[in-house]
Order: sequence, then structure tokens, then C-alpha cells
Amino acid sequence: MDLSQNTPITVENFEPAHRFLRIAVVTETWPPEVNGVAVTLAKLIHHLGLRHHTIQLIRPRQDKHDEGHEQTGWSELLLRGLPIPRYPQLKLGLPSKKALLKAWSTKRPDLVHIATEGPLSWSALQAAHILRLPVTSDFRTNFHSYCQHYGVGWLSKPIVAYLRKFHNRTAFTMVPTQAMKYQLEAMGFKNLKVVARGVDTQLFHPDKRSEAMRQSWGVTPDALVLLSVGRLAAEKNLDLTLQTYQALIAAGRPVKMVFAGDGPMRAMIESKCPEAIFMGMCTHEQLSTLYASADLLLFPSLTETFGNVTLEALASGTPVLAFDCAAASDFITHHENGWLIDSDAPHAYIQRALDITSDATTLRLARAFTRRSVMHLGWDEIAGQVETIFQRAIEIG
Repeated sequence: MDLSQNTPITVENFEPAHRFLRIAVVTETWPPEVNGVAVTLAKLIHHLGLRHHTIQLIRPRQDKHDEGHEQTGWSELLLRGLPIPRYPQLKLGLPSKKALLKAWSTKRPDLVHIATEGPLSWSALQAAHILRLPVTSDFRTNFHSYCQHYGVGWLSKPIVAYLRKFHNRTAFTMVPTQAMKYQLEAMGFKNLKVVARGVDTQLFHPDKRSEAMRQSWGVTPDALVLLSVGRLAAEKNLDLTLQTYQALIAAGRPVKMVFAGDGPMRAMIESKCPEAIFMGMCTHEQLSTLYASADLLLFPSLTETFGNVTLEALASGTPVLAFDCAAASDFITHHENGWLIDSDAPHAYIQRALDITSDATTLRLARAFTRRSVMHLGWDEIAGQVETIFQRAIEIG
């Protein structure tokens, strides 16, 4: 090519190369522990790994045999923890600022993401600030709302004050719904970003419906299966679940009640509802069959930050009866893929269940709209949203 002539040269504007991050993730719960925080965080971290980010997971050691593992793009730092009162299967991470300072000084991450708010997480926040590392956080549990269910309602204000101080020291706090964002902003929380939870739409699928399972429960062809999924504990508002079921029985509805989960209220529920099916703790594969084999999910909890069961049921083709809060507010369209009740109207919840079950076509029509309402919530898309927030936190320092 003769450059002595005035030949125009075209220069293409290439997009800058995608930056792969070194992300330190701090959490006080992790699988095989079974709870919404552990399960959804594990899904998110897995998909961040698939996007070629390097992950360092910092968590409490779950038992003496827990050694963690390392592989390309993944490492674990296990620290001390103590069982949580009333939740002995979970660990509360102990303060570990010195260990974190040493680890992050030796191998500096690009960003620290904190998923829980216990002592381990507070010390991680302190260590990150000392080392001038960008920090983001998740708001995943309404601890202040739980207080009223365990006789310590007076703790609600101090807990809110602690959580506000904690999260306002991070660049961004991710919350799962717009309603939660408004609620926390009213309490003085700042720099909130809405990122929904994802749902595995291949695992949770209407094709998992099992007539054999329904028959094993003694369900006749004209009967309806009501499903409750979650910890059998006071904060899940299970008294209303029982009242709803008992009202349906009293009205002569052909219904079978199925509980998936375990917890301190199980013995009481079994005594009040001995004819119900109790599945205990279930794997996700078992849950996928349960959701698809049910006709209606009863989910009257008022303490959720999100409520993963809402998305899992919808993806499985099962309509949901819930209060107008958390994930239900964002993903249930009233009278279409489920039903929303004002949070201060428990009697309306029971009446709506009576209305829904008075005509079998009501639930059948709702099933047609369930799955399409969550198909955009694949975990890779959610991971991409989180990745964007991480990049922004790094940019602003």
C-alpha cells in the first residue's frame, strides 16, 4: 500500500475489552444450608463465574469436616462461626478483620460484595474500608420484621439503625423489589439498586407435574392440591395458611394440603392438620415436582424481602395467592397468574381462597399465564445486572 498518496485510512472504534473481575463475596450462609439467601446467592455466584469472573468466597466453616475447595477461578476462605439461636443448622460468622486484612493485602480483590449483615460481614466492611476496596451489599432478610414473631419487638428499631449504618457504608445496596427500595429509602437507606432474584426456568417447569405423586397423596381427580413451601416458623404467617385450609374444608371444598419444609411449628401444625402431607426438607429437584403437581401455592408471609417460592411456583405453572408485597407485588398480576391481597386484610385472603376454589376453571385459566410472567428472569440476565453494578462501584471508587 502506497502511503505517500492521500489514501483515506479507516479506523474502527472497537468496544473496550470486557473486564473480568476478582470478586470477594462475604456470606454467613451457603449450601448445603437450605434457605433462600444461600440458594439464590449460590446461583448468582455460579453465573458470575460462568462470565469468567474470579470468585473468592468468605464464609463460616459449617462443621469440622468442611474444608471448602479451590479450582481455577474459585477459592474459599473459611472462618470461625457459632450456631444461631433457634437456627442451629446455620452459623453466625465471628469477627475476622485481621484474617481478612491479611488475605486481601496478599491477594487484592477488585471489589468486596457482602451478602449478609452479621459480625463477619461487619468486619469485612471494616477491612475493605481500611484497604480502600469498593464494597457493595445485598439486603436479603427483613430481620427487623422477624422481631415481632419472636417476642422481641423492642429490638426492631435498633436493628434498623444497625442495618442502615451497615448498608449506607457501601457504594450500592441491591434490593430485590421496587417496593423494598421505597420502604428502605423511607427509613434512610441510600444508594439502593433494584435487582430481582432469578429463577431456573428449566428446573422449575410445568412438565414436572406428576399424577403419580398426586395419587400417592390420595388426591381424587376432582380435588385441588394446596401447597405451602418454606420454613415452618412463625414469621411465615402459617396460622393464616391453616385458617385458610380449614375454611375451605368447612365449605366442602375437595382440597389436600401439602407442606414442604421443616421448622419449630411442625408439631403444632401436624396436631391441627393431621390429614395434611408433610414432605419435610426437599431438594430443588423434589420441589420442582411438588410445585408443578400442586394447583395453588398459599404464600401469606409478610416478612419476605423477596420470596423465591413465588417465582418458582409461577415458573412451574402454579398460580399463587399472596399478599401484595415482596416478589408477589412485582410478578403477580391480580386475577391473571395469581391473586394479591392487601397486607392488612387477612380475612380477605381466606375469602379469596374460597372464591378461587369455587370453580375449577379459575385455577386452570390462571395456569396459562403463570410461566410467561417469569421467563425473563434467567440467572444469566440477573448476573449481568449485578456485574454492571459491580463495575460502577469500582469506577466511583
